[in-house]
Amino acid sequence: MSPTRAALRPVLALLAGLAVLPAAPALADATLLNVSYDVSRELYKDINPAFIAQWQRTAKEKLTINQSHGGSSKQVQSVAAGLEADVVTMNQVPDIDVLARQGLVASDWQKAFPHAAAPYTTNTIFLVRKGNPKGIKDWSDLVRPGLQVIVPNPKTSGNGRYTYLAAWGYALQKTGSDAGARDFVTKLFANVPVLDGGGRGATTTFTQRDIGDVLITFENEAVLIDQEVGGDKFDVVYPSVSIEAAAPVALVSKVVDKRGTRKQATAYLNFLFSPEGQEIIAKHHFRPVDPAVLKKYSSRFPAVKTFTVESKLGGWDAVQKTHFADGGVYDQIVVKR
Repeated sequence: MSPTRAALRPVLALLAGLAVLPAAPALADATLLNVSYDVSRELYKDINPAFIAQWQRTAKEKLTINQSHGGSSKQVQSVAAGLEADVVTMNQVPDIDVLARQGLVASDWQKAFPHAAAPYTTNTIFLVRKGNPKGIKDWSDLVRPGLQVIVPNPKTSGNGRYTYLAAWGYALQKTGSDAGARDFVTKLFANVPVLDGGGRGATTTFTQRDIGDVLITFENEAVLIDQEVGGDKFDVVYPSVSIEAAAPVALVSKVVDKRGTRKQATAYLNFLFSPEGQEIIAKHHFRPVDPAVLKKYSSRFPAVKTFTVESKLGGWDAVQKTHFADGGVYDQIVVKR
């Protein structure tokens, strides 16, 4: 062996040893899919980048969050049929209960996060044409002959379902009987010219197609319409009583365990309850559940007399069975439209 080759031997051996050392791990990428309801699009456009930035700082992991939006009940049907959502962020308890009954979501999902797993609430309000030419002030005005009321389909939309239940609760309070409430809601839906599949579709019908005298929607949607279309076209009317709509969230356990995303998905939903998440929620005119944040933004949220499904209507199980099951009261009312 030449002297030069002999001299290089230790160096070659060192290089060979280095060559078999494992490479430094690359930053892992993870992807989440949040399947949500129609009018939460703009909220999550702000929530997602804020959480992604926090996750990259704390977990040192790159994260992508994809969104899917539509009528809440339709969205849940998609998840039940195989759409691999890591999380669902809906606007009513029954939709997530559907997934729990199928084993996709834990049966005790409401205990997994604070406030029964609902990071915010909103209320049902009326949006009318500028100047309120039809003089619409309360629920009783919505059954006047010739008035057109725009509301999404309660069978496919949580927004529509809350409208139906808000009207029923108002009439129950006024008449003191289920028969009186049924008569009132029947008259109201007789004034609905078109039933869109979700809240955003109903908004388009009212604001762009110029159909209807009043749109019944969530408080936050009215603010968004004002920002997008202009406050010179519509006014907001708060009825004498409204329904509190809590927006629950849940992990889709079967999916996150299959995909290995439970850690990221849990942190994502916890972020909604954090001070930073609650601030973003309030800025989008959803009512935050953190008392300090709600107080900070109190000027955005007028005091409203509200009731809940649990307090006035016997709870969601009873409501689903009586009103929204196939052949239930809602189906019977719509047949007579």
